[in-house]
Order: sequence, then structure tokens, then C-alpha cells
Amino acid sequence: MIKRDSEATILALLQGFPIVTVTGPRQSGKTTLAKSVFSNRAYVSLEDPDQRLAALDDPRSFLERFPDGGVLDEVQRCPELLSYLQTLVDRDGRMGRFILTGSQQFGLLAGITQSLAGRTAFVELLPFSVAELAQARKLPADSDTMLLTGGYPPLYDRKVPPAAWFAAYVTAYVERDVRQLLKVLELETFQRFVRLCAGRTGQLLNLSTLAAECGITHNTAKSWISVLEASYLVFLLRPHHVNFNKRLVKMPKLYFYDTGLVAWLLGIRTTEQLATHPLRGSIFETFVVAEVLKSQLNHGERPQIAFWRDSNGNEVDLLVEVGQQLVPVEIKSGKTLVRDSYAGLEKWRTLAGEQCGEPILVYGGSDSYRHQGIRVLGWRDCGQVLK
Repeated sequence: MIKRDSEATILALLQGFPIVTVTGPRQSGKTTLAKSVFSNRAYVSLEDPDQRLAALDDPRSFLERFPDGGVLDEVQRCPELLSYLQTLVDRDGRMGRFILTGSQQFGLLAGITQSLAGRTAFVELLPFSVAELAQARKLPADSDTMLLTGGYPPLYDRKVPPAAWFAAYVTAYVERDVRQLLKVLELETFQRFVRLCAGRTGQLLNLSTLAAECGITHNTAKSWISVLEASYLVFLLRPHHVNFNKRLVKMPKLYFYDTGLVAWLLGIRTTEQLATHPLRGSIFETFVVAEVLKSQLNHGERPQIAFWRDSNGNEVDLLVEVGQQLVPVEIKSGKTLVRDSYAGLEKWRTLAGEQCGEPILVYGGSDSYRHQGIRVLGWRDCGQVLK
């Protein structure tokens, strides 16, 4: 088992909360992590129809099976249980009783917000980070292999080709979750929508254009994006509001959490295809932004990140709020840096003045160093942006 950075976070939170809720995409390792933390306690999956029926028919008797607490897996499948769980932990008063896991933000968070507010802490578990893979000595040797494979745990503990695994993953989980959340009847249209989204990763999200290209309404496209967000497949990065007397874009940028899934959706099957693909730069940017997210989520924090772009096309790929400063992060997929590689950061440094933190440039090479006041990070170190 590859040790997860979130484990220490969960153990710390269990000291001060009766419940810790672990959310994230399917197959990101939530169950394995929860079982590892509570290795000596009871476990039940509410995906099991018999267990779910028992919880629905007699929730009090069901919870009596856990006198010392335990792991309740995929708890969004039985939201009715949450009110009874609230009563139980309030009466008991002990900390560190239960770990809940769930894969859908809609089904899980709505019930928890209503029933368990103040009683549970949240940890979002994404697929493996570069740091976790490096610690386990399973990090791919080059960036293209990393982009093509992604970070889903089954790809690192089974002998299965990424293309075969992602095909099964999309069929077994993504499409099923969509049916549960939206009752989508035109599954073929939705599949096309997801592939069109993959072609827009790292780019501004224009819902009207996306809807027209897919042959659906604007409201349907908006709803389907929400489903992909709820299933932890995509996230939206908002533009920063600081304007410096410039007109700013207002549309968010669309990113996938995992580049392996993006590559599969785009029909990229080999590193040779990826190396010459016109979207390689966007895929690499997706990888870096996701790694920045993981580096903070694994410690129970949500980073204050955005992007900045004005109407003239001046852009900073990431802006990180650190105290009163804005740290600009430029992302370059190439393995070689030239003088122009630093131009965007230097322009932002001039524009922002005292508000500018130490600029960072992440690139596709291996070496990390400093260059004229700019911190340069190779792809293996991109998770250290906020350190």
C-alpha cells in the first residue's frame, strides 16, 4: 500500500471531531485509506444492497453494531442514516468515532450539511500525488508517462494498461453516477459532452459554445458540468478580481483532476502520441494545477488559487494568495527554458509591484533552481508550489 499524505491529517482531525468525512472521486483510495486508519474497527459498505437495506429498515439497530465506531463507506447511498448518526455521536460525546466516505458531493454534502454540521471534518482525497508516488518509488521516469497514466491507485497496484482501466472506469462509475444524479437518457450525447470537455481542459469555459457544439441547451451544459464537478472529475478555476485598471475576463477555466483520464478521453494511447499532441501544453498545465490542489487538500486545506487574464491576453496561469501577497505561477510544458519563458512573470512583477510574491515557473524539465528572483520548479517538484 502506498502511504497517503492525508493519513496524518485524518488522525489529527479525529482528535477533535467525532466524525471525519473523506470525499473524492471513485477509485481514489478512500476505502483503503479509511481501513488503514481504522484497521481495528468495524467496516461496512453501503454500496452492498443488504447492508443498505438494513440501515434503511432499522437505522438504530444498524448503528448499534458499531459500539466503538468504524468506517461507513459510500454513505451517500443512505443519507437517511445521517440524522441517526448525529444523535448517536451527540449522546456518546467521544471524539474519533467514525470515518465516513463518499464519492458524490451532491448526495453526500447536502445530507451532512443538514445533519452533521459541526460534528464532522472533511478531507478530500484525490488520486496519488507526485510526492506520494515518489515516496513509494513508483513515480514514472518521465513527465509524458506521468501525464498518460495519471494518479489513480489501481494503475499502480495492478498490471493493467491505463487505456483498459479507464474504459472500464468510465463505464462502471462515471456513467452510473450520471444516471443516478441526472437520469440522463441520451448517454451517447453525454459521452460526447465529456470528450468535448477533455478537449477544453486548461482553457476558458464558454458554456454556450460547448452546448452548441454538443447539440444541447446552455442550461443542460451547465447542469452536466455540475455533475462532473460533483463526481470529482472536473473543477473550475475562477479568475482573480485584481484588475490594475485592466479589463478582466470573467469566465472560469475548466480543469480535470486527472490527466490520465483526459488523455484517454482524447484518444491518446502512447507517449509518442502525447508528445506531439496539440493539447499537450494544456494537459501539462492541468497536471500542475491538480498537483497544487492535492498538496493542500492532503493537509485538510483548500488553497486560495485563481488565474488572471486581462482583455489584451496578458495572463498568469495561477495566482496563489499568501497573506497580503499574490504569488504568480507560470506553467511551461517544455523541457527547455528560454529568455521568453520568463516574460509573463516579469510583466506581472512590474504590474503588481509590492503585491507580487516570489514568482514561480513550473516546467517540463527535471531540475529545480532559482533564476533572477524567480523560483524554477521541475515537473517532479510542482507539488511544492505552496511550500
